[in-house]
Amino acid sequence: MSIHENLLGGPPPTHLPDDPEPRDLLANGTAPADVAAKYPTSSLAWAQLADDAFERGGVVESYAYARTGYHRGLDALRRSGWKGHGPVPWEHEQNRGFLRALHALARAAQAIGEQEEYERCSQFLKDSSPTAARILG
Repeated sequence: MSIHENLLGGPPPTHLPDDPEPRDLLANGTAPADVAAKYPTSSLAWAQLADDAFERGGVVESYAYARTGYHRGLDALRRSGWKGHGPVPWEHEQNRGFLRALHALARAAQAIGEQEEYERCSQFLKDSSPTAARILG
């Protein structure tokens, strides 16, 4: 048995690689649309666009942004060895863009009456990171 083996028998946590440029641009006040245009693979930029749209009442726009961030995040997770299930810890900062996009997708799906997708995304968030599900609400 390796000391890195998951004692619960599940897959190991997935940690996305650091992508500091989009995070730094957003933290310094660059418009999320500009960040997404420059870094279209950044789930964090898309998640911020989704949150901003939702806050101003653009639920369908939020849904589209969240779906983009979600799919970009799935691509990144797969490149990092994720096999379709297992922990994606909130505690690893680089995972937060994907988790925020997943939360935003669930929230927007619920708002437009897409109950099955809301339930699927909500469960996926809880399964990926109970911490994220708690923090993001």
